[in-house]
Amino acid sequence: MAEVEVGFVSYTLPADYYARVGADFDAEAVNDAILARLNELVPEGVVVRRNGRVVAEEAVAEDARTIDWDAVLGLIDYDQILADHGR
Repeated sequence: MAEVEVGFVSYTLPADYYARVGADFDAEAVNDAILARLNELVPEGVVVRRNGRVVAEEAVAEDARTIDWDAVLGLIDYDQILADHGR
C-alpha cells in the first residue's frame, strides 16, 4: 500500500532537558528509544521517520493528520529512557 506524508513531529529531547537532569547520556540512543516508543504509540499504518516526518498508509492518512502529537509525546517516560541510556 502506498504511503503519504501527513505531518511532522519534533520528538528529540532539547538540550535544556539534558541540562536539567544533569548527567551524561548517549543522545543518539535516547532519540532512537524515543522514536521507537513513539512508533509503538501511533496507530497501525502510521510511522514516524527518524527525520520527524510522519507517513501513513493511504487508508489511515486522514486520521493520522489529526493525531495530537503533544498528547502522544506526553505518554513517553523520558526519565526512564534517560536512565536506560546513561554513560
